[in-house]
Amino acid sequence: MTTVNVEAPGGHYPIHIHAGRLDRLAQSVPHDATSIAMISNPTVAGHYADRARKSLEESGKRVIYIELPDGEAHKDWRTLNRIFDGLLQSRCDRKTVLVALGGGVVGDMVGFAAACYMRGVRFIQVPTTLLAQVDSSVGGKTAVNHPLGKNMIGAFYQPVAVEIDPGVLETLPAREVSAGLAEVIKYGCIVDAAFFDWCEHNAGALRALDHDAVSYAIERSCQIKARVVSQDERESGLRAILNFGHTFGHAIESGLGYGEWLHGEAVGCGMVQAAELSAVVKGLASADVRRVRELVRAIGCPVVPPNFGTDRWIELMQVDKKTEGGVLRFIMLPRIGEAVFQPAPLQALREVLHKTAVPVL
Repeated sequence: MTTVNVEAPGGHYPIHIHAGRLDRLAQSVPHDATSIAMISNPTVAGHYADRARKSLEESGKRVIYIELPDGEAHKDWRTLNRIFDGLLQSRCDRKTVLVALGGGVVGDMVGFAAACYMRGVRFIQVPTTLLAQVDSSVGGKTAVNHPLGKNMIGAFYQPVAVEIDPGVLETLPAREVSAGLAEVIKYGCIVDAAFFDWCEHNAGALRALDHDAVSYAIERSCQIKARVVSQDERESGLRAILNFGHTFGHAIESGLGYGEWLHGEAVGCGMVQAAELSAVVKGLASADVRRVRELVRAIGCPVVPPNFGTDRWIELMQVDKKTEGGVLRFIMLPRIGEAVFQPAPLQALREVLHKTAVPVL
């Protein structure tokens, strides 16, 4: 088993990465827990709820199950209240431990519910998508969506453990695998040029879920994110670079409607746009822009964004957590493996939007 440790001010905890870890979840349940609330959705539950519940029951604690509707379109207040309803109806107390069994939507909502219920209870992340395993389950960012913006309402709240079983990815649709790989290659873009090179050479193996390739990609991604989060838990500086491509990506999700594109698909396409912006503003070499575009294409994500019209694009991007005083700020690359966070001239942004987008039919 590989263990990566996160040491953030809001909590120190392990990320356990091991095939079969789903059958050992009881090992991470705090000994003083009074009960466990396992929260999932029908798709994931159909594959893994019985295994996870049996594993959790080995702790000797009472286990209740709360089911949420599936999909990004349900990442909202109404669904969040279903968690609170289940916890209150089952008389869960302050020592109840929540377990998020699912992808990024489930993980974000369960984390937010844990931060709020009785002003804070413990929770464990058990991510079942590649995107959640390499990104959203690590670092304590929790949220729900608002019709006017993605992840605009939430909290920084760290889990007590992250349990990653690469074996669960075998039931993942190919589109979800591609979406997760977008977050993997992001780490190479912003921090680790050698890892970017490795992803270029192993894109096919990653899409095929080759065990060795995927295990290494998960481990390296978690190492990078853990290091960044440990230095900047609340995204006051360094952690912002983890949002490379996300300002464009969130605009795509919001503009098309949540769930039309997968989050990772939108981020992958957004990274291509961010690379184009980097070329205009930071002088990123055209050859490196092509490398980003071709790697995004190679992992199976879109590389051409919808064209909402330049003004609508900018309006959508204004509702972004990185915007300050109405000034849009972006993560850009002077070169692959290095990222900066700064405003971009509006004319440069308009140029990129005009160049990269095609009309929505």
